[in-house]
Amino acid sequence: MKYQKQDAKAYSRQNFRGIWAATLTPFHSDLSFDEAGFRANLKHWTHTLKLSGFFVGGKQAEFFSMSVAERKRLMEIAVEETAGSQAGVITSCSDTNLDVVLDLAKHSEAIGADYIVVHSPVLHFGAHTDETVYEYYRYIAEQTDIGIALWNHPDCGYVMSPELCARIAELPNIVAIKYSVDRALYAKLTELAGDKILVSTASEEEWLDNILELKWQLYLCSVPPYLLQTANDQRMNEYTALAFAGEHGEAHTVRDSLNSVREAFKQSKPKGKPQAHAKYWLELLGQAGGPVRRPLLQLTADEKAATRAALAASGLRI
Repeated sequence: MKYQKQDAKAYSRQNFRGIWAATLTPFHSDLSFDEAGFRANLKHWTHTLKLSGFFVGGKQAEFFSMSVAERKRLMEIAVEETAGSQAGVITSCSDTNLDVVLDLAKHSEAIGADYIVVHSPVLHFGAHTDETVYEYYRYIAEQTDIGIALWNHPDCGYVMSPELCARIAELPNIVAIKYSVDRALYAKLTELAGDKILVSTASEEEWLDNILELKWQLYLCSVPPYLLQTANDQRMNEYTALAFAGEHGEAHTVRDSLNSVREAFKQSKPKGKPQAHAKYWLELLGQAGGPVRRPLLQLTADEKAATRAALAASGLRI
């Protein structure tokens, strides 16, 4: 590891910044893991788009349909391909089985990942009390040395309150949170614990406002950094750099110029098929996508045609 456990918060404050994208996992037509495609994607995202880091093995990456061995291999490749670059790696160790979470966390430490992220636990029969969730994260933090990012999204069945997140933020190696909630909640958490953890959310549309109004330094993270950008069109990078440099008016102009691309992506995405749609859009940009694994559904021929048409009319410079 690049830091000691007691230095995790300070290290993250210095190094966990900029645009971190959530990676998709490319599969071959037989649904085996496309390692070469994943390496090629990472090379493009790291060296051409110059993204700050990658959230590897999350829900966008279909971790729920991958074996533990595949998830570890995904992590290893990400660390290998970003070695010596500006890009960092945060590995998703989320799982319903705590032993798997800890196994993946220890593996992440061993291979030199920068941080791990752990989704709030899926709980049943009303067990999602503050004490249950706090103890879950406290135990994981006690068992590991690496910096940990919390991750909460309503699809786990509940929303962690800002007060609970702030309490967990006191733990020594809790360094960040991907807080997929309404702006009022993440703004409250920033007020309560912004000096202890880096608060972020997945919405690219809100990223600029969060830099300017909430003084955020981290976008953590989803697919827009490499689906709304190409080698010839890096407006997300541009408005982010302008905002960090204090050029607020120009940053807004560049951010707003992406509206047609955002709308094209959003309107062409079929309900219930976010990963399949993102992978196909990625293929249209010349990168490795491939099919999704069950239980997810593939795009139909008509849905692919609508996506092609949307991208062509979006104004994204390919």
